[in-house]
Amino acid sequence: MLRTLHNYFGFGGSLIVAFLSFVFFVFWMAGVAGICTRERPIHKQLIFFSLAIFIPFYPVLWLIADMIKQKKELKRL
Repeated sequence: MLRTLHNYFGFGGSLIVAFLSFVFFVFWMAGVAGICTRERPIHKQLIFFSLAIFIPFYPVLWLIADMIKQKKELKRL
């Protein structure tokens, strides 16, 4: 796998792809953790869990939206 990645992107490109993959994984984990901490009814929580697991971009987008919401809330203070 590493040889194929290196053949496609070269050394610098494979380093960037590996770094971006790692950052996406960290953001995905943070998004899933944030989704899990909210108190919701059980049936809604199952929907959010399903979205977070089966659609990998959803937790990242949720995390970005939550950060924007918090930034706006901090500006109000």
